[in-house]
Amino acid sequence: LVLGNLLNLKFDLVNFGKISYRKFEVKKINGVGQTKDGIDLYSKTDFLGMHKAGMLAAQILDEIGEFVYPGQSTEKIDEIIEDKVKQTGAKSATIGYRGYKHASCISVNHVVCHGIPSDKKLKDGDILNIDVTVIYEGWYGDTSRMFVAGSLNRKAERLIQVTHDALFKGIEAVKPGSTFGDIGYAIQEFVEKNRMSVVRDFCGHGLGRVFHAPPNVLHYGRPGTGAQLEEGMFFTIEPMVNLGRPETKLLSDGWTAVTRDKALSAQFEHSVGVTSQGCEIFTLSPKNIFHPTY
Repeated sequence: LVLGNLLNLKFDLVNFGKISYRKFEVKKINGVGQTKDGIDLYSKTDFLGMHKAGMLAAQILDEIGEFVYPGQSTEKIDEIIEDKVKQTGAKSATIGYRGYKHASCISVNHVVCHGIPSDKKLKDGDILNIDVTVIYEGWYGDTSRMFVAGSLNRKAERLIQVTHDALFKGIEAVKPGSTFGDIGYAIQEFVEKNRMSVVRDFCGHGLGRVFHAPPNVLHYGRPGTGAQLEEGMFFTIEPMVNLGRPETKLLSDGWTAVTRDKALSAQFEHSVGVTSQGCEIFTLSPKNIFHPTY
């Protein structure tokens, strides 16, 4: 689940459930230590817990694809996800989170993120991001990917491909000694080279035994800037990419963010942990169907 961009905000976090930056800063320390930038570090044993939680979230998304088709409602998809979360023995991290009532966020077409499931029916050619976070044995597994209802037009297909590849460009930059600016730059450069734009208003985040924690993982930036990556960090990378301009608008429900120009938007998300050599992805698809055209 993406976090509203906290950069340069001292107290109020816009675009994400009215979280207070002050509250965000004082989350208790988890794991084995903390960096000078206030980012939690976790042990090798903790990686196992994150792999379990991440695999369950990814497994649910593997199984939900058959229920995405024209005429289906996003509300029904969410109900199936909630049932699957319960069947795994996990708990939904989003139900009850700051008043949210659903087991997923489902963002269709020009919805950038935090789309609320509803009785509205999917149409042929709709693209949608489904974002699921589970809690298993105290660990948070957070992932999202794109799905397609029916046939896929060429513009939407290209958007999905570029967004998918941009995520992995960011993941390739994850290793000790790199910076969060390196991750953002890798994503931004690739996206803009393909004449698309990166959303600035929302970002990835730290996680582990809490849903959201430092750092803010921006999907744009300059090489060599930001906090330095260290072994044992856990965080999400989840670029949102628009066919048009990067600006977004928050709807009156307080959750749903859409593109201001109503252009299509796409997103992919993985949760990762920094290792001595690079990183481990906690939310890999068990069936290797992370990309919707597989």
